[in-house]
Amino acid sequence: MNPNRPDVRTPRLLALAAAVLATGLLLRPAQAATRPWNGKVHAPLYRESIFPPWQHGQNDPAIPKGFPFTVPEVDDLADFHGNPETAKLVLFVGGNYYFAMAPLVDAFEAEHPRLRGHIYYETLPPGILIRQMDQDGVITVGNMTWQARPDVYAAGLLKLKLLMHQGAVIAPLVPYVTNDLAIMIPEGNPGRVRGLADLGRPGLRLAMPNPAWEGVARQIRLSLLKAGGPGLARAVYVTKVRDGETLLTHIHHRQTPLFLMQGLAQAGVTWASEAIFQEQAGHPIRMIPIPARDNTTAIYAAAVVKGAPHPRAARAWLRFLKSPKALAIFERYGFRPYRSLQP
Repeated sequence: MNPNRPDVRTPRLLALAAAVLATGLLLRPAQAATRPWNGKVHAPLYRESIFPPWQHGQNDPAIPKGFPFTVPEVDDLADFHGNPETAKLVLFVGGNYYFAMAPLVDAFEAEHPRLRGHIYYETLPPGILIRQMDQDGVITVGNMTWQARPDVYAAGLLKLKLLMHQGAVIAPLVPYVTNDLAIMIPEGNPGRVRGLADLGRPGLRLAMPNPAWEGVARQIRLSLLKAGGPGLARAVYVTKVRDGETLLTHIHHRQTPLFLMQGLAQAGVTWASEAIFQEQAGHPIRMIPIPARDNTTAIYAAAVVKGAPHPRAARAWLRFLKSPKALAIFERYGFRPYRSLQP
């Protein structure tokens, strides 16, 4: 190449680069809206229909809400609801039914109008909520620290019995609904999953609840043992974790549908209610039922926390959880009333 001669290729290269940008990068947001992005870095889309918080602000019971500022995927506190500063009832609810809390709180406030706009609740995994309780309700998310001392703690019945034995909650323990497990998959079932036994297959990418703080992991392990023995349970929660084929959630199973929609996983075991909600929300998520012989049923319960700041309101919430109105809301998402298991 003659250094004194103009490079006639430069305009052509620039034109080619412009064409690539026009057909690739400029179209990428539209393409990403309909196909998984596989965790690769790209310009943020901030689509509330995909990234939490879902339900279009209905999960915030605070009145007034002041200046609304939420950026999905960046500035987003999806598991914290309401205003702790003005709360007259604080609920710590395991994240198993975060999607049901908005209609539950709305129905409860209709019966107790003095509490309207004064309920604060968190929907983190039960183990994380206990860690927050151990810190006198103080929690830090990003650059913000605040305190919310709970009046009610809700989780699995076994967890509540343990906490009552430790003196963290007081009697009575109130069981109210049950839930079963299901396999959540992306629409189209790219992993060709038919049942629990398929989850141990090498190469199949899974999103699974973290046993460190999610009680559902215990029920899942029991179901894996029923369906395939110790080998299947070890493959899903040991071998595939080690090999990077099982992604463990950092929060709770709110992450599972995100991992599936992003193409990072092909299946994950969650509560059936979660999969039902995802379908109701219009997300490209489907559910594979787990047969009764392999399923594990959970019993949800709640109790008043020892030293609750608002014990009267807490007891009213416990009564409400067993009411026909509350049970009808739970049944929208596949929960069954606890009494249905009684003789």
